[in-house]
Amino acid sequence: MELNPLYETIITDLLENQYAVCDAFFSDEAVQIMRAELEQKLETSEFKKSAIGNKSDEVVKEEIRGDYIFWLDEEYKNQASETFFNTINDFVTYINATCYLGITTKEFHYAMYPEGTFYKRHLDVFKNDTKRKLSIVCYLNDENWQPEFGGELVIYKPEEDIKIYPLKGRVVIFESQILEHEVKPVHRKRFSITGWLKTS
Repeated sequence: MELNPLYETIITDLLENQYAVCDAFFSDEAVQIMRAELEQKLETSEFKKSAIGNKSDEVVKEEIRGDYIFWLDEEYKNQASETFFNTINDFVTYINATCYLGITTKEFHYAMYPEGTFYKRHLDVFKNDTKRKLSIVCYLNDENWQPEFGGELVIYKPEEDIKIYPLKGRVVIFESQILEHEVKPVHRKRFSITGWLKTS
């Protein structure tokens, strides 16, 4: 397999720090295509209130989590879906071949945080399902996102708290079963694609 310097940097960061931040994972054009579909789904009211828990345990708790989501279907072929999943699948093929992670499935959704919402500190695994291995977030916000807009992702490590702002096109990848994290209150609408790479 041909060496991919971008993926190798991500892998190194994951091995050393358990998380990676990449501002060149998707092209500017790809980000625009995905943002356009997110906005279209919002306009047609296809988002739903997010819940916590898994399957039969799901419950909406706005004091913990305030975003709205739309689940992505890889089988639904359109420009946005193919733009996103082609890149994700290329990354999965690479890390499976080089790191032997055994990723077999994935799940992703668009996410929109209205002003004033947040997601309290949590871990991305369930008591009845530990298949999630890597969490991935791709930010689809406006170009001029400023720190005062809030909505930063905070990753909690024993030695420090990592604060990551949701800049347009930025991708954050981290170990789902290890790193607790939260989304701080947002002061304007915050857009992303969020999801997980999973084992069988």
